[in-house]
Amino acid sequence: MNPSTAQARVIVDELVRNTVSHVVLCPGSRNAPLSIALYDAAAAGKLQLHVRIDERGAAFLALGIAARTGRPVAVLCTSGTAAANFHPAVLEADRAGVPLIVLTADRPPELRAAGASQVIDQHQLYGDAVRYFDELAVAERRAGQNSYWRSQICRAWNAAYGEWRCGPVHLNIPFREPLVPDLDDDGEWYESLDGRADGSRWTELPDFGALPSFVVPSARHGLVIACDTGVQAASEWAERHGWPVVSETGGLGLSGGTAISSGAWLLGVEEFIGKHKPEQVLCLGRPTVFRQIQKVISDADVEVLLVRPDSDWPAPAHNVRQVGQWFDEPTKPADPEWLASWRRADAAASSAVSSLLASEPWPSGLRLAAELVDALPADSLLVVGSSNPTRDVALAGRLRPDVLVHRNRGVAGIDGTVSTAIGAAYVHRGPSYALLGDLTFLHDASGLLTGPAEQRPDLTIVVLNDDGGGIFSLLEQGAPEHAASFERVFGTPHGADLGALCAGYRVPHVVAETLTEFRAALRPAPGLRVVEVRVDRSRHRDLHARLRAAVSTAVSAG
Repeated sequence: MNPSTAQARVIVDELVRNTVSHVVLCPGSRNAPLSIALYDAAAAGKLQLHVRIDERGAAFLALGIAARTGRPVAVLCTSGTAAANFHPAVLEADRAGVPLIVLTADRPPELRAAGASQVIDQHQLYGDAVRYFDELAVAERRAGQNSYWRSQICRAWNAAYGEWRCGPVHLNIPFREPLVPDLDDDGEWYESLDGRADGSRWTELPDFGALPSFVVPSARHGLVIACDTGVQAASEWAERHGWPVVSETGGLGLSGGTAISSGAWLLGVEEFIGKHKPEQVLCLGRPTVFRQIQKVISDADVEVLLVRPDSDWPAPAHNVRQVGQWFDEPTKPADPEWLASWRRADAAASSAVSSLLASEPWPSGLRLAAELVDALPADSLLVVGSSNPTRDVALAGRLRPDVLVHRNRGVAGIDGTVSTAIGAAYVHRGPSYALLGDLTFLHDASGLLTGPAEQRPDLTIVVLNDDGGGIFSLLEQGAPEHAASFERVFGTPHGADLGALCAGYRVPHVVAETLTEFRAALRPAPGLRVVEVRVDRSRHRDLHARLRAAVSTAVSAG
């Protein structure tokens, strides 16, 4: 057996022993030893192998699987720019706390020094975005290698799973030729290449977080803000203790009598928040979407108790009082009138939003989001793209405690969202949907490419196509005084034919022109499909302004 084959077989075996059950592979020559070893392991039923030709999409596919399972997923590529294309997903995994084991094959040192093809400096390629980096020594024909290779895989798994929080790790693995098994490979090596006799990992490691640290709320007038982690737990805690709870995803995932589905609207009503400023905010995760939420947690008069933060916890005013991995029982009972007042305002705001949207002509982004949330089957997964979709579902969706939401909000980019949704759908036990803007969809259109030997998940991708960057019409750039520059540098119309694009990937596509057609297109069906809804983005700014005015009037009258 040649050294590269021996090393690859041991690495794959130890990954399996470390509970890695999904691996995403990108084809290449230098990573051939690992590719063949992974193929053999998948054929033996030891892991699930996903093969993709686009490294950026492959890394986001792995991220989607890891985000939903909560367990490390490995992604593998050859050397050179292939490794660089993993970088966006590594950054997202870092900020979102998703466990990825990134394996990059490399040329051995003597070929790097010779200016060989497909050579870049892969040493610490991802910088501080990874929890752990190591370059394995080039495999050699000598004893003592098996324990070294297995130990390093355990170190990587340990760092990815996280003493404090999960995240990506990077192992750079230089391979010398030959890169494929010898024709006369009899399996012999200088020592046993077996792992532990009982099938366990080489180095036993704890599952961290068994003894979490706690924050202790102590206010009568408190507010819970749930982002992408612990929405259900936040709802249950708030229900027990009488604190209103709002979420960055609106009503999705929230439950109980203290759930405030219109929280993003209410926090933007100055008269309301002036009278309902919380003493403490119990914040789960990192808010990234709404400025009105950022404004509340940056108020110097509001104490922030932060639960399960990432490495850069949200502290706009640097006023975080406590940081912990979970929340404890409060030291004071909540004021029942405080909650009652929030609930009255929520009812008024929700009624105003639903009434106005019902009178709007179809389609608009907010109306589409409301209809989608209503139509989702129980126990659905909804992957929500950045920009307008993540805002639309929060502003227009009703309470749906039976819906699971995923968003790539670590760095809040539009990269790889199609691939993320496909990865998440692979491992979700129930119907899966995604709501994406057209630019987000086009940015990762190659994520639709699934070879005939690869599994296609049951996933319905809804594309809100407003022919460009509709989100900018709601920001400062969309103000009338910037009209001259808006279309060229912010609106960026593309005129792409999404149906033709989907046909090229052999993915079913339909344009839902009416509300009836949209509802019909959302009925659960097997396989991967795209539902396109074309929206006029010139209406976005006016509709949002009218909704803000309607909510403010309704809440003030109440």
